[in-house]
Amino acid sequence: MASPVRSLLLAAPPLLFLVFATVAFVGLRRENPGELPSALIGQPAPSLDRTVALRADPPPTAADLSAPGVKLVNFWASWCGPCRVEHPLLTALAAEGIPVIGINYKDAPAKALGFLGDLGDPYARIGADPTGRTGLDWGIYGVPETFVVGPDGTILYRFPGPLSPDVIEKRIRPAIAAAE
Repeated sequence: MASPVRSLLLAAPPLLFLVFATVAFVGLRRENPGELPSALIGQPAPSLDRTVALRADPPPTAADLSAPGVKLVNFWASWCGPCRVEHPLLTALAAEGIPVIGINYKDAPAKALGFLGDLGDPYARIGADPTGRTGLDWGIYGVPETFVVGPDGTILYRFPGPLSPDVIEKRIRPAIAAAE
């Protein structure tokens, strides 16, 4: 006759496996399993008041976030390889008339300005986040991250990682179109 403890020990591995398999199955069935959710979707965009000037013009403010039209907020850094890869796409979006607000994240100002000097400056407004505090407020996990912000300053969509033509066509443009 088996003791209750022994029965429990024998039942534990199959139960643990069943729990793991359920979690894995649900995770794999998500539309984009690599995309981390954001609690800020549908919420007012956090303040940009902690950013400091990177160029001669003042850094972005809450007024920029609630200005008419949809805009993008892009967190980037000169030390970020994927930021360099997505930069021409941001430049193309800006050339189409989509305002892009840049937040330079934990970067040396001279290196950030060198990056923009080399690759061009697509940013309608730009600020630096030397301490990373603004990034924390926005809930970023790293750079690059891009947010679609509606005319009322509400965050409509967040994409963590580098933009690609596919991401722009399948995710960014639909989010922009839904807000217009």
